[in-house]
Amino acid sequence: MRSFFFFLLIFSSATLLFAQEEEQETTDLFSINSPITFDLGEDEEEEIYEPKKKKRKKKIFYGIKTKKRFTRKGVGDKTTFELFYVLKEFEKPETQVRDVYWYDHRRQEVRKGGKIDPKFADILHGPYQKMRNGQILEDGIFYMGTKHGRWMHYDKNDLLVDKEKYFKGWPKESMVRYYDKNRQKMKEIIPIEYGEKEGNYFYFFENGRKAVQGEYHWDLPVGDWVEYYASGRRKKIVRYSKDPHDNEFKPYIWKEWNPKGKLIYQKR
Repeated sequence: MRSFFFFLLIFSSATLLFAQEEEQETTDLFSINSPITFDLGEDEEEEIYEPKKKKRKKKIFYGIKTKKRFTRKGVGDKTTFELFYVLKEFEKPETQVRDVYWYDHRRQEVRKGGKIDPKFADILHGPYQKMRNGQILEDGIFYMGTKHGRWMHYDKNDLLVDKEKYFKGWPKESMVRYYDKNRQKMKEIIPIEYGEKEGNYFYFFENGRKAVQGEYHWDLPVGDWVEYYASGRRKKIVRYSKDPHDNEFKPYIWKEWNPKGKLIYQKR
């Protein structure tokens, strides 16, 4: 009996210590003094489906109903199949992520970005696989049109050639800054992939409106970067080269407006 109570005491102490350490780690991770990353962990697989104790409903992922689709391209041994799921009811993704994936009924193919017409589009949501000759080439999962969790890429010999992690479309290294400790007021989103800035960049006013919006490619700003007033009106557009490697192109202010929305400058 004494042995049992001794074991119970040790177990209770260990449980309390673990809980304190876990709480400390959470506090440190979401400290307002440092950026938050979307790192899902190197050795941990993200939970995608319902807990094992519950029977997962077919074609329902993250609580959202879907329907199964596939594409087929090529002939013979070079035929490539894509097996995936799409939202049962069209819903435009509410995201600042640049790359949104959808199925185009007109082209009968999976597309990335571009103008999404609800009449001819289905948003990808759920497991995805690309296969050729019975061999998996790409394997992952989508969340409302964005890559989510762990994505694996293989060559024709079934060898792993690349591994990526995402959080609702943002690469795992992306950083998010907040105005408050409760992470309710987003301040900045810095898209980072493979150690370089890649994707859509956003800076927000404390009232939640966009302050700056632009795009990075290969760690350099590209295209038009838009600056806004706190009211939501556009303030300025700075134009960068669409080619990040164009060293001869010099960025310039293309347009500028006053706080009332009147155009006060435009480069000719």
